[in-house]
Amino acid sequence: MIPMRDGVKLHTVILIPKGLTHAPILLTRTPYDADELTDYAHSAHLAMSLDGYDNADDIESGDGYIRVVQDVRGKYHSEGDYVMNRPLVGPLNPTKVDDSTDCYDTIDWLVKNTPESNGRVGTIGISYDGFTTLMSLIHPHPALKASVPMNPMVDGWRGDDWFHNGAFRMLGSLNYIYEQEATRKNDEKWWTDHYDDYDAALQAVSADGLAQSHAEDQVGFYRKLKEHPAYDSFWQDQAVDKELAREPLSVPTMLVHSLWDQEDIYGDLAVYKALLPKNTDGTLYLVMGPWHHGGGIEEGSTLGPLVFGQDTALAFRTNFLRPFLDHYLKDAAPPMDVAPVNAFLTGANTWEKLQTWPSGCDSGCPVTDTKLYLQPDGKLGFDTPHGPEESYVSYVSDPLKPVPFIQRPIHLLADSEGPLWQNWLVSDQREASTRPDVLIFTSARLTAPVKIAGEPIANLVASTTGTDGDFVVKLIDVYPDEVPVHPEMGGYQLMISADILRGRYRDGPEVAKRIPALQDQRYRFTLPAANHVFLPGHRIMVQVQSTWFPLYDRNPQNFVDNIFTARASDYKRAEIRVRDAGQSFVELPLVK
Repeated sequence: MIPMRDGVKLHTVILIPKGLTHAPILLTRTPYDADELTDYAHSAHLAMSLDGYDNADDIESGDGYIRVVQDVRGKYHSEGDYVMNRPLVGPLNPTKVDDSTDCYDTIDWLVKNTPESNGRVGTIGISYDGFTTLMSLIHPHPALKASVPMNPMVDGWRGDDWFHNGAFRMLGSLNYIYEQEATRKNDEKWWTDHYDDYDAALQAVSADGLAQSHAEDQVGFYRKLKEHPAYDSFWQDQAVDKELAREPLSVPTMLVHSLWDQEDIYGDLAVYKALLPKNTDGTLYLVMGPWHHGGGIEEGSTLGPLVFGQDTALAFRTNFLRPFLDHYLKDAAPPMDVAPVNAFLTGANTWEKLQTWPSGCDSGCPVTDTKLYLQPDGKLGFDTPHGPEESYVSYVSDPLKPVPFIQRPIHLLADSEGPLWQNWLVSDQREASTRPDVLIFTSARLTAPVKIAGEPIANLVASTTGTDGDFVVKLIDVYPDEVPVHPEMGGYQLMISADILRGRYRDGPEVAKRIPALQDQRYRFTLPAANHVFLPGHRIMVQVQSTWFPLYDRNPQNFVDNIFTARASDYKRAEIRVRDAGQSFVELPLVK
């Protein structure tokens, strides 16, 4: 029970391999039960005791490291009150403590009370544990010598966890907040009276209706979500990338990003952008792997139906993570051969060593934003289409029949830890292709590889008969009709990058604005980063739709003050017209 500066004591498990002396400490701070994370299996080997971060013998456990896992304040056996993603001391946190001060106090106690240590500490963590790892970089303790934030929660409105560009990520948020905040030990589980979450969410009408059916208004963080649907000071003042941009980069840091992260796909690269201008001594590293959320600590030879021909996660842990930790934390400081950026190139299925991100190759091949036009007759191409400017294609978006984000029945609210949730971003998009409320634009078969490295940007010129609405844009790799060795991949439609924009925030995230009915508006938003090659014989596809349910709550398509509390009578059908003759396109970060 390590005391903090305000007297609160935090439950901390310290694991020291027998006979070890003068060893570095590797610290994880978690809301997910330190006891359970350090009692994965009963064994004489430390590597077998630790869940996840110390996968078998290929990372650091049992080989010269002291492992420390701590319950954050207010969770499990730690004292104090729990606050979800506790903001730094300031306007949103009037106390004298936060996760930065708690980490500082913990490290201070560890180096003074662990005689087996060499006085060097590293922090490591995934997701929420990645958030606490980032917090260790703010006013860091002098003994902190390395940090590895993996898939961290960074900005809950921009694109991590709670919202994506203003659209509320209902599935994965309501159930998580319910279990995380209702009790200290997460022993109050989300329940459901529908097997299909699609039916449950539709009958509840709104996100608040679903939350109220579980009395979730009694949970403080949910009330904050409902009170702050726009990107106001509540979100801006606690965005971790903005906090880090105000700090010097004084601790060697390896950011670990998953290309198909179904929970926190925004944060790593936002932090990378914030820290890169401060990387004067070359101690900032980025790893991008073909994983789901947290997949870097698992077996990584496949992701859903994708087969990579190698264990990509083992390669990360062996070739990048382990050398990084050893170099900065062990006394001998063994040399390491780790590039500033190590990015897995999907499609080609190979690792690239790069000097910066985005970069087309190790020698700096140029990356050029290139327009991929939505063309008449459902075509897609790099050539500017010819035709009248008023040319458009339309669909009717009906809130009573929203587009499912995966094939129904959807059973994830009460079971959000399994492979279906982990791998849904690589699920086949052919189901959506059959719907009349999804627009399809497809290129000709490629005769040469097309490589992208960076963030695609959606640019739609569209009108609606409603006064609000959402836009979902998906960039898809369409496989050939026949695929040798893997025939089940014939015609597969693989999402490479996709995201959603709540139309009321088209002119800026801070203030919701009514959409003028029947008037063209530009909807421009950034999609998640990709490092991918569309191979010869494949085709490129773009899908456009207005619902992605029940992953995201439905937009009434009729402007209301707060969509969380929309009534059944607020939801209206709308006809959406998308300009397709040179005005709508996706900017691809094309590698020349």
